[in-house]
Amino acid sequence: MAFFRQNELVTVSDALDIAEDATGNFFKMSIGQSKRYGYDVKTLSSLNQREISSVALAVLSKGMRVLNDFEPRTKTRDFYFICLQDHLILRALNRDRDLALLPFLVYIFTHELVHIVRFCKFFQRFDVTDRERAEEEEIVHSLAFDVLKKSSLAKLDYVLDSYQGHRICQLNVT
Repeated sequence: MAFFRQNELVTVSDALDIAEDATGNFFKMSIGQSKRYGYDVKTLSSLNQREISSVALAVLSKGMRVLNDFEPRTKTRDFYFICLQDHLILRALNRDRDLALLPFLVYIFTHELVHIVRFCKFFQRFDVTDRERAEEEEIVHSLAFDVLKKSSLAKLDYVLDSYQGHRICQLNVT
């Protein structure tokens, strides 16, 4: 399997910054509000076998985070991992020379961040039937397009057009 190289990991970080800003602006969230949505990003080199997909560009895994604060009782909060599938992303880039890594990752991250916002705001449950998952994918695909459609990022319009029909997202509970 192909892994992101160091220069591509820098692009991953840049893409996440752009997607976070765009998603936060779209949902009118302050920086403090968006930080409450617990998530992190993992690339292929740090994924466990369950998080690796042969079809999805990213897998969204859910776990729990224990919050230890000044209160006597322990709190738990949902925590998500956006698990990038380096091998599939790189394969898509090799297959389509007009596709660029930065806008492609911006789209992928935005799509996953929209899922996370919807889960955290209780617009959608994480564990759903296959039919409900397909419906959610259509909603999230449409919202991700709305988040990004006014962006001036080079080649993003190509990504939005090219991946208009792709609604694959695999959800795992860890």
